[in-house]
Amino acid sequence: MKAKTDLQELAVLGGLPAFSEPLHVGRPNIGNKERLLQRIGDIIDRRWLTNAGPCVLELEENIARFIGVKHCIAMCNGTVALEIAIRAAEFTGEVIVPSYTFIATAHALQWQRVTPVFCDLDPATHNIDPAMIEQMITPRTTGVIGVHVWGRPCDIGAIDDICRRRNLSVIYDAAHAFGCSYKGTMIGGFGLAEVFSFHATKFFNTFEGGAVVTNNDSLAEKMRLMRNFGFAGPDDVIHVGTNGKMSEVSAAMGLTGLESLEEFVAVNRRNYDAYLSQLRNVPGLSLIRFDDREKCNYQYIVVEVDAERAGLSRDEIVQVLQAENILARKYFWPGCHSMEPYRSLFPHSHLMLPKCKAVAELVFLAPTGTAVNLDAINAVTCVLRLAITHARDIRRALVNARVPEGRATEKC
Repeated sequence: MKAKTDLQELAVLGGLPAFSEPLHVGRPNIGNKERLLQRIGDIIDRRWLTNAGPCVLELEENIARFIGVKHCIAMCNGTVALEIAIRAAEFTGEVIVPSYTFIATAHALQWQRVTPVFCDLDPATHNIDPAMIEQMITPRTTGVIGVHVWGRPCDIGAIDDICRRRNLSVIYDAAHAFGCSYKGTMIGGFGLAEVFSFHATKFFNTFEGGAVVTNNDSLAEKMRLMRNFGFAGPDDVIHVGTNGKMSEVSAAMGLTGLESLEEFVAVNRRNYDAYLSQLRNVPGLSLIRFDDREKCNYQYIVVEVDAERAGLSRDEIVQVLQAENILARKYFWPGCHSMEPYRSLFPHSHLMLPKCKAVAELVFLAPTGTAVNLDAINAVTCVLRLAITHARDIRRALVNARVPEGRATEKC
């Protein structure tokens, strides 16, 4: 990697990329490799690969204890976990969700013929705006799904109050929020249930996996049945279900990751502080802040672009970074309501979501995690400073590099 100091070194102007290999937003955190391989060896020796093996049971117990809840139901992935939680909560008709979230939040409802009703966000938090929720309630509304975007908890108090008054159920999509807290209480114990993703891109992962956590005994029992085809015994199916089980190998990865959780958070916090310091005086770029009074995993480096001050749009900045092999990403652009099938089902929904559209056009994510060191962050921020210092030259280069309309080249 190279920290660039001269405009002509930028890749969009013909220079070599700052990174010879792609620098991703998030590469998997592994933990202690030897300990992981030992666990996998034990699994192979036992020949117990799935179906509530000892590693899954230990992981569920450890997660429940870490969060401070009664039940953890491990699943094969976060989307299936969300689908099972939705079905167990008996959501029907319409459920209010933010549009500014990963598409799985909406799909998990639509997949089960429950209509997602998209609600606008609070620009200060990027989370669902409780003041807008009541405007979206209809006689068909049965629940709300709140999403803790970037791991910053949404306004749980306000959402719970609305749902109590309006006799609605609420669950929380906590895909970003493992290890985070709300008013001193760990995320996981709010609403009917909360759903985590342990996908490889998350700071805590199980290769591929997820979990639902809850303090509701009957809901937990129902979800345990549902994740295993409804089996209550070897030949006793007592509930409709699917295959949502987590494998033993995935659980082994989770157990290993839990042992290194503090290290992962410490590295994320170090990286966050480095970005914050180095971008502090760069015009038009601002990092979203995390509340130091709360526990946080610092999983994401989220940058908002003020195009007027920066002289470049968010998309232009992302283009500059990607030319350097810095694979910055636009999240969650353009919003669920602008994706199919929702764009066709609700063609006028954008009229109710102006803040979502505005935020989606501002945000990009920068690389972080244990695979990203301080030298890499310095190289990334040097590119950003150069690009914005010479915004006019960069914009001219980007315009000249575009293929004129009607003259697109064919792929070979």
